Amino acid sequence: MNKTIITKIVAVVAFLFGLMTINSGGSTLFIEEVRQAAGDFVPFVLWINFILGFAYLAAGIGLFTGKAWGKSLSLAIAGITLLTYAAFGIHVALGGLFIVKTVKAMAVRSLVWVGIAFVAVKSNSSETQTNMKETE
Repeated sequence: MNKTIITKIVAVVAFLFGLMTINSGGSTLFIEEVRQAAGDFVPFVLWINFILGFAYLAAGIGLFTGKAWGKSLSLAIAGITLLTYAAFGIHVALGGLFIVKTVKAMAVRSLVWVGIAFVAVKSNSSETQTNMKETE
């Protein structure tokens, strides 16, 4: 499978992940019954992930259309996700309330976005090399 096809598949995954994130986070933030059923969620983690959901959509579009900013946005999302996970870890270490679901969800988000960023960087670097050979 060539890198363009892999990048497009990853872009669709990023976009769908964004839709799911916005739906899930938005429901918890804005629907009282869902919020109460969620238990001891960590508000800053939920808000960051909800807002990032919109960035996931943009990154998916950028990667799918081959825009360089799609790679940059994917790297930024991966970095922000890892920083959020670290801040969540500090929150837990300091005795803050949390639910185990958040630990698992942040692990999945971190792996997904590091993977997406990795594919974006690898795809972009091979496209740059191809473009450089074409101009020689």
